[in-house]
Amino acid sequence: MTTHPSMQTTTALPTAAGVLHLAESVGDLLTSVEVAEIIRVPHATLRYWRHLGTGPKSFKMGPRRVLYRVEDVLAWVSEQYGAGG
Repeated sequence: MTTHPSMQTTTALPTAAGVLHLAESVGDLLTSVEVAEIIRVPHATLRYWRHLGTGPKSFKMGPRRVLYRVEDVLAWVSEQYGAGG
């Protein structure tokens, strides 16, 4: 028996806490999509901030893959909170 597409369930996106917990178990590295989820901004906004140099500290692994350390993301969030931003 098949189900109608509107009846199918979708996989829920991980919560910010879940992503942080996962990062702790895989070496403290986050993708830009995960960071955007944690700080609750669109992925495009995070990319723009990276372009401007105003977002969390990031680095490239290889020619294209952008990664973030959990510590850097949390430090950036603390800085934003302290600056009233």
